[in-house]
Amino acid sequence: MATILQINRLTKAYGPQIILDNADLIVSDRQKIGVIGRNGAGKSTLFKIIVGEEDIDEGEININERTRIGYLTQHSEHEEDESVIDFLMRSSGKQDWECGKVAGSFQIKNELLEAKIVSLAGGYQMRVKLIAMLLKEPNLLLLDEPTNYLDLSTQILLEKFLENYKGSFLLISHDREFIKRTCTATLEIEQGGMTLFPRPIEEYLEYKEEQLTMMTKHNVKIDQQKKHLQQFVDRFGAKASKASQAQSKLKQIDKLKTIEILHPLRTTRINIPQVEEKKGVALELEDLEIGYSDKSIAKDINLDIERGQKIAVLGDNGQGKTTLLKTLAGEIEKLSGTYKWGHNINIAYYAQHIPVALNFDETVGHYLKRVAPAGTLEQEIFEMAGNFLFKNEALKKKIPVLSGGEKARLCLAQILLQKNHVILLDEPTNHLDFETVEALAQALKNSNVTVIFVSHNRTFVGIVANGIIEVKNGEIRRYHHNYEEYVYNLQKEVEEDLGLVHEPKLNLGKDEKQELKKKVKAAKKQLNLLEKDMAALKEEKQTLLDWFEKNYKEFSEEKTKRLAEIEKDLTKKENEWMEIELELEVLKENPHE
Repeated sequence: MATILQINRLTKAYGPQIILDNADLIVSDRQKIGVIGRNGAGKSTLFKIIVGEEDIDEGEININERTRIGYLTQHSEHEEDESVIDFLMRSSGKQDWECGKVAGSFQIKNELLEAKIVSLAGGYQMRVKLIAMLLKEPNLLLLDEPTNYLDLSTQILLEKFLENYKGSFLLISHDREFIKRTCTATLEIEQGGMTLFPRPIEEYLEYKEEQLTMMTKHNVKIDQQKKHLQQFVDRFGAKASKASQAQSKLKQIDKLKTIEILHPLRTTRINIPQVEEKKGVALELEDLEIGYSDKSIAKDINLDIERGQKIAVLGDNGQGKTTLLKTLAGEIEKLSGTYKWGHNINIAYYAQHIPVALNFDETVGHYLKRVAPAGTLEQEIFEMAGNFLFKNEALKKKIPVLSGGEKARLCLAQILLQKNHVILLDEPTNHLDFETVEALAQALKNSNVTVIFVSHNRTFVGIVANGIIEVKNGEIRRYHHNYEEYVYNLQKEVEEDLGLVHEPKLNLGKDEKQELKKKVKAAKKQLNLLEKDMAALKEEKQTLLDWFEKNYKEFSEEKTKRLAEIEKDLTKKENEWMEIELELEVLKENPHE
């Protein structure tokens, strides 16, 4: 495979903080690479360096002359009143029909092409950015958190595109499930280094764990050998008769080398304070209508949510998920109907706009101490801060200088410190690395707090949710199946919209798979027997035909009768063969491996 990007001995630091240290990377044709690493490890910095937005301190960036880079970021390049088609034509320099053709593959057609970009939901705005990037015909994509703020439908659409993309890409994502479904190789940026593993993320993490275990065992063994040899030296080193042996043992000790293991990053674990156990209804909605003074979003909402439930609010962007949470949090007024919280319930609300408004003139550490409930131990405060990457010097940062992502993490730390009975969360996983996402998910799952949340992160929803509310076409109601079923049905809808044929496969258990294997094996055996029988019949038939050809003046009743029997038998066996072959094809389409 041809190399399209090569990075040698790359070093990048911001003051005393070293981001990349003598790091190397080679990207070849048709590589689909998931980029993972903790927040601040240098993932986005790497992308900015590749496209020339950031300078390097040392090293080389070699981009093949035929490499065309497409860089997808969170910021928008369209003008305020620009329509979709006008933006695509301006940014790509191509004709409207060319732009329309590519846009159609992302289900942006007809009136959507003429719509103002600012009027579109976030998922459709991301589609427009993808289309604009693809119109430049790149063969190397740099995708920095493309799933942030995307609804699940658009995520699946992007997933299908990446599955069929013929070029290479580097993908940063905080959703492990999305990486699993799209990437065949894994790049980890950790402690200044870059490791490219030519297999999917699950295999890489398993390999990494195995390597760590192997190195640890090796070092334990070496330490034991050193200790044993040192005991001999300590005991006999002073004796003249054993001096030469003691010196030999010292040389052996010197030759025994342990493998250097970089200081491992602490595994994230988040603990949410338990609240008092109470049974009953946490929230009751009766004929509720939500929306704004000039627009009704959804009405006739009738739902009960039990205490301790973890409810995912799902649906496409623009359907009303955030409006529902804002109404329940008391941020906006209901239009009609009622909603009623249970007795003595404390509610915390995390919304996407709240971190932006966080501007108290105090340090992170002082802020968390101030907002923590009375009686909270200082150690508990520091542990929660550390879970969201506020440790050491970061605790001394003033809140106004924090980035948007840092403020979001601070808000989550504050909410989880408090003993709230209900937590409302609107896209809490943005700005978190996937390890922290999963730690947060496990903490919410294991808590006895009632959680109502909006998220398009499949890993997060899959861990947390034990109930689903679907928001769709002006209706908000319970979805009475599990999350896997919800994703499966949505995926079918997207595939139908794209014109993709999807043959359903059986989801078989272990015993059923074994039975299916037996059927395949039996069918193959039967085919082999039929083929042998047919070969023998054809050989006998040819012998008879040869006899008739040589003895055309003679008549043999016996041979004529046998030839008719062979023809009949051959037809029967050929029909059997075709039926079994068709059955075998059907069996092969099912997951019997």
